[in-house]
Amino acid sequence: MSEQVERDSMDFDVVIVGAGPSGLSAACRLMQQAGEAGQELTVCVVEKGSEVGAHILSGAVFEPRALAELFPDWEERGAPLTTPAIRDELYLLKDAEKAQKLPNALVPKSMHNTGGGMTRHVISAGNLCRWLAEQAEGLGVEVFPGFAAQEIIQDEDGTVRGILIGDMGVAADGTPKDSHMPGMELRAKYTLFAEGARGHLGKRLISRFKLDEGRDPQHYGIGLKELWDIPADKHEPGLVLHGSGWPLAKDTHGGWFLYHAENQQVVVGLIMDLSYRNPWLSPFDEFQRMKHHPVLKQHLEGGKRVAYGARAITKGGLNCLPKMTFPGGLLIGCDAGTLNFAKIKGLHTAMKSGLVAAETVFEAIKSGDEGGNELTAFTAKWEASWAYAELKESASFGPAMHKYGTVGGGAYNFINQLLGGKLPNVHDTTPDHAALKPASEFEKIDYPKPDGKLSFDKLSSVFLSNTNHEEDQPCHLKLDDPELPIRENLPKYAEPAQRYCPASVYEVVEGDDGKPRFQINFQNCVHCKTCDIKDPAQNITWVAPEGGGGPNYPNM
Repeated sequence: MSEQVERDSMDFDVVIVGAGPSGLSAACRLMQQAGEAGQELTVCVVEKGSEVGAHILSGAVFEPRALAELFPDWEERGAPLTTPAIRDELYLLKDAEKAQKLPNALVPKSMHNTGGGMTRHVISAGNLCRWLAEQAEGLGVEVFPGFAAQEIIQDEDGTVRGILIGDMGVAADGTPKDSHMPGMELRAKYTLFAEGARGHLGKRLISRFKLDEGRDPQHYGIGLKELWDIPADKHEPGLVLHGSGWPLAKDTHGGWFLYHAENQQVVVGLIMDLSYRNPWLSPFDEFQRMKHHPVLKQHLEGGKRVAYGARAITKGGLNCLPKMTFPGGLLIGCDAGTLNFAKIKGLHTAMKSGLVAAETVFEAIKSGDEGGNELTAFTAKWEASWAYAELKESASFGPAMHKYGTVGGGAYNFINQLLGGKLPNVHDTTPDHAALKPASEFEKIDYPKPDGKLSFDKLSSVFLSNTNHEEDQPCHLKLDDPELPIRENLPKYAEPAQRYCPASVYEVVEGDDGKPRFQINFQNCVHCKTCDIKDPAQNITWVAPEGGGGPNYPNM
């Protein structure tokens, strides 16, 4: 239908896809430079969420290094960093009752959140992005929330020239409704893609331009998070807890976090590597039973869960980082994979990639560049940055965990840090979707029934994510082969989408003929992208639904 519709077009110097930390930092820095040079510059940021921050989900303990470069006066400007991290604790959960607290001397330096000459803060990444958007608009950036970038505009030679916004008001059968509004073309000299982990356009760009050639396959985790209101006598603002171990099996890698934030709130979550092998495993249910461990339960009992969400994390690090340049644009932030998993932090490195991108793009435009070129200068600037140095230092962190297990990988990383990174680099060349083994090789996991106090079911959790999609619209979860889930995934893997999805999007139900049928409840989708990553047949492709759909996270 899109080929038959006449579309309006708008021209900008720079279009940025995604109002996350990297995209908004790039937008602000572009306009700062334009102001300093007295040059006219038009910059637009497109965000698929209903508002800036609606789809942002992160832990988060935040290092303000890149923020201080962007806005040295961030405190005076009222940036939402109000809760300094004051105390660190790291635990190994041995079983459902026992735990070992690790002494600080044995904690890898990358995991320390206090000291070191830098104050870190427990923050809401969504609120940080809302604040960054205010700064961007104050500098003259046009921010368009509620509009999903659906396609990449390219010349015949492949040069990127902007993006196409998805149509609004399209019925499930693809026909236009009375409310139909064709999507606009947003054309630009340069387009920055900052969609976050497994961005659907970033995925296409990596494939089209072979940006991952010579790199290890990208690796991901799924992050699940809840926000709790807790009693005042249990609240210790700035307390930061991390841990690993139970309930995850020894060959399943991941860890949990629990941070005491502001306003008598605690954030708790689980990050689980999507390299797991057991198809019976459910990350959501592992998270729910994890909260019953005494180490975590003591912080949550008597409290009330007020928000829930889930999001994939690009965690492969330097070995998996694709080339970030192509004709007409750049891939930045978690769309490329700039997160430092050794620190379990990605906001500061994503922001730095945005700053480097902005400086490269502005230099080109200022020199009279009309766009469409490959900004190769970006690579040298990025590789000279402190963010790249961080990634280089921790290149083996995740792969060592995958190869040697949590304990062995932890020991490798601890020794490697003591030796200044002199141990051989470790690689993991098995894609996450290929790690899954047949269901027959494992026992089915019997997860405990949620108690409604500490643990909950998926549907009540999705309700707390404020997820909403217009029901009469095309399903945004595309199956290359609609029959494959029942024909192949069900007998071999017990159809794992039912369990790896944290929002009950996928079900195997009995059809009218009494046979199993694969059902997609796309209205529940929280845009985590796990299905696009973990499906063993790579049969599921996530594309952007109508703009404004998906979760509406309050201050996650």
